[in-house]
Amino acid sequence: MRSMWGWPALLAVGLMACAGEPPAPEPVGDLAAEHCMVTSDAPGLDLAQEPCAKLSSYHFMSLQDGVVTHADGVVPYDMSTPLFTDYAHKFRAVWMPEGEAASFSTDATFTFPVGTVLLKTFAYPLNYAAPDEGVHVIETRLLVHYPEGWRGLPYVWNDEQTEAYYDPAGLSVPVTLEYGDGSTVDIDYLVPNGNQCKGCHEATGHMGPIGPKARFLNAEADFGGAVANQIDRWVQAGYLSGVTDTPPALDAFDTAADVEERVRAYLDINCAHCHNPRGPARTSGLMLEWSPTPVTERTVDQQTSYGICKTPVAAGRGSGGLHYDIVPGDPDASILVFRMESNDPGIMMPELGRSVAHEEGVALVREWIAAMAPRTCAE
Repeated sequence: MRSMWGWPALLAVGLMACAGEPPAPEPVGDLAAEHCMVTSDAPGLDLAQEPCAKLSSYHFMSLQDGVVTHADGVVPYDMSTPLFTDYAHKFRAVWMPEGEAASFSTDATFTFPVGTVLLKTFAYPLNYAAPDEGVHVIETRLLVHYPEGWRGLPYVWNDEQTEAYYDPAGLSVPVTLEYGDGSTVDIDYLVPNGNQCKGCHEATGHMGPIGPKARFLNAEADFGGAVANQIDRWVQAGYLSGVTDTPPALDAFDTAADVEERVRAYLDINCAHCHNPRGPARTSGLMLEWSPTPVTERTVDQQTSYGICKTPVAAGRGSGGLHYDIVPGDPDASILVFRMESNDPGIMMPELGRSVAHEEGVALVREWIAAMAPRTCAE
């Protein structure tokens, strides 16, 4: 499994904008350090307390000289097809209380016990020509399973990269990406607030994880020179039980795989957390969840719900004057491509988590649509 992806032209990231502004977040409200009573150096979180002001209070991870290190008992993992977030590098990990384990599912997101913490750290390499030599970290998000449900806790790292502070209000961080031809692109990296977290993480009608699924984890990964299958790693750590039939991991950018399989994986992780029958975008009628059935073998109604010759529920400028979500054989006439290519906040899809288009993702979807047998969509 690749540790980085989608950066063929990017060589460096200018983080000068992060080096002086915005200022390091201060503890929010009454979240002073004394309100977070930590009695052990072991990783963990007290569900009865309010969030700690400092990320370091949990002892989940450390950052030293641009290197992210997770504590013992905090298991790092990677995704065969990760969610795109403005070309950010992501460090993922999971922690569970002693004796607790997630329940395996062949198709759905694993079912996690109360007390589970999923960590995701967002960073940019200091030098894209040597991305493993160190990163500048912007934020670490904790997705915590409380007795009453899941809750997102965003922590923003200070300029000195010595601490991250709880900042549930969200903010925008300016970042400059530099391409190999010398051109640059300024982006506004978004640290989401609580409501924006729900915008993506309410895939099933309530807050929860969207990425940890067998079809994105069942592959080998290398962490610190230890190469192992990730499902096996979770089982060995005591973090996963009931493993039965494990589908192979789906890699949207494995050019040896069938282009439609790759597209279905890409749309599933990047779009289906909203575009599913219980998700926030269910009223659109566009359902992009992964299915083992190829699109060409689905019923007419199933193809339509996947966007084939489907008219938008609400037109407006989000359609770009186009008539169908996907026009077989014609990516330029397809609303799906138009919205993926746009950076206009009122048009672009996904609408959160990016300020630039994912060029490699757009190219993949274009290739798939262009390869379809052309057909005329009836008005």
